Amino acid sequence: MAPGRPLRRPDNPRLAHSSCEPLRLMDVHLTIHGRQNLAGQLYRQLRAGVMDGRLAPGQRLPSTRELALRLGVSRKTTLDVFERLIAEGYLRSRAGDGTFVADAMTRLAPPPTKPATSPATGSIWDEMGDALPMTRTEAPPDYDFVGGVTDKRVFPFDQWRRCVSHALRVQARGRGAYHDPAGEQELRLAVARYLAFSRAVVSHWQEVIITQGAQQALDLLTRVAIRPGEVIAMEDPGYPPARILFAALGAHVVPVAVDEEGLIVDALPPNARMVYVTPSHQFPLGMPMSLERRLALLAWAQRHGALVVEDDYDGEYRFEGRPMESLKSLDTAGVVAYVGTFSKTIFPELRVGYVIPPAPLGTALRRARQVSDWHSCTMTQIALAKFMLDGYFAKHLRRMHKEYAARRAALLERLRGDLAQWFTPLPSAAGIHLVAAIRGPHDEAAMIRVAATRSVGLYGTAGMFAGTAPRPALLFGYGGIDVAGVQGGLGRLADALSGHRDAD
Repeated sequence: MAPGRPLRRPDNPRLAHSSCEPLRLMDVHLTIHGRQNLAGQLYRQLRAGVMDGRLAPGQRLPSTRELALRLGVSRKTTLDVFERLIAEGYLRSRAGDGTFVADAMTRLAPPPTKPATSPATGSIWDEMGDALPMTRTEAPPDYDFVGGVTDKRVFPFDQWRRCVSHALRVQARGRGAYHDPAGEQELRLAVARYLAFSRAVVSHWQEVIITQGAQQALDLLTRVAIRPGEVIAMEDPGYPPARILFAALGAHVVPVAVDEEGLIVDALPPNARMVYVTPSHQFPLGMPMSLERRLALLAWAQRHGALVVEDDYDGEYRFEGRPMESLKSLDTAGVVAYVGTFSKTIFPELRVGYVIPPAPLGTALRRARQVSDWHSCTMTQIALAKFMLDGYFAKHLRRMHKEYAARRAALLERLRGDLAQWFTPLPSAAGIHLVAAIRGPHDEAAMIRVAATRSVGLYGTAGMFAGTAPRPALLFGYGGIDVAGVQGGLGRLADALSGHRDAD
């Protein structure tokens, strides 16, 4: 094995972890990024080396102690990885002799030079490009301003654990069976009570349908309310996964411009069968829809027989002024389907959302849910119901409101201070992200590249427009980064931009 680092324990293991210097193991470069999931990083790299043949059958590997020293990780990490690879058959161990690549491993075929023909080739999914957000596969930057995530470090897991234990006891007492596609009664009751108090959405618990997040609610609504070829109008810019979903289900999606009051109702196509809006905190720009526009939209929908889908994705967090009335609370004609999620108030992995549809759609939605995936995880629903009904959820929201307010204030202070020559934050009084327009001749891609050189994650808004964005802007999410992270990340960004300007 060619030497990659001196065979000594690093004085500061943290510095060793943060290094990206690769360790060469025959034809495999082993690189540790950051301090997150060290065992997982090492396992995936060694397994890939065995599977693609870069680590040959019978090849001897360094000892776990030697490998740990070279990579600057603990010996327990390398032991765990080797034990897993041995258990899965990729490596074999001979007592007193060492660890070797297993002899009879099936190799992966080399990737084809031309992509194989498949039914999906040329489908709508191939045309989506980068508009559809994907899960991150690489190590995250040191300071990540990604939107749509929450901070699990401040979630009350002790209380949640008690609620999950309660749900397990309830499950143990019952017999295995399929449940109501609309969800568990206690959770639907808890959601109805919560929305009546927080969003003035008055509904009976039987009207609430629990879903696997807001995205499934949009999917079900589109399936039952829209036929292929019919028109769905949505805000432009708007939420890309919604636009992609509507198009994938055969709808003709028409973008409608927004201004400082939200969706321009007068610009709606008269043949729209559904209108998708984010009135509490327009995605991504952040302004609320004015009361006049809300009333105009409801009147328009009633005249045209259209369904209005209100996505209240983070309406719980408002930091200035009084909360705006939800469309659902103003709806007297039964034209609004109200969609919500716990992804922004708890965490995205929970995968629980809800929809309160107009009464005529309730039965159809339940049937569509049943043939889709029947119902959400019963244990999660029981635990969440207890979490809400016992007051833990309300307490958590109060705490997070204060926390996010502090993060937002820190973000605005820096954007309006030493970053003001590059950014102008757009007016926004709610949510867990804000958008800042880029000043001067700079574009989104250049800003993102410069920030990445200092391990700061920034994200553009161009892909959220149906056409060409009128001006470059960046989305700054603060749901997953604390006040110290906001300060540190924006400090690095200011240094990077200043250095880039000086270099020019």
